[in-house]
Amino acid sequence: MREEDLDWAVYHGIPETGSITVEDLVAATGIEPGAVTASLERLERYLLIRQAGETVRLLSIQESLIECQCLHTSDDLPFVIENGVIKAKRRDE
Repeated sequence: MREEDLDWAVYHGIPETGSITVEDLVAATGIEPGAVTASLERLERYLLIRQAGETVRLLSIQESLIECQCLHTSDDLPFVIENGVIKAKRRDE
């Protein structure tokens, strides 16, 4: 199976609201655990999901856009996002 098709299947196995464990996602998709883990890593890198421990959830469009903006303009922004928490950057004096 191509990576794109695998990622599509895994992405659509994650509920639109709430979260799912990796183990339940493997059971729901019927895809081997190693392939699901690799897909989740790609989906998180593409800013489509967030994985916290063994649970996975979809990012909303707004969250994805903010993460993307922060990633590509991080030097200019007065804040950072760490583990879903927005924090003001420290100003060097």
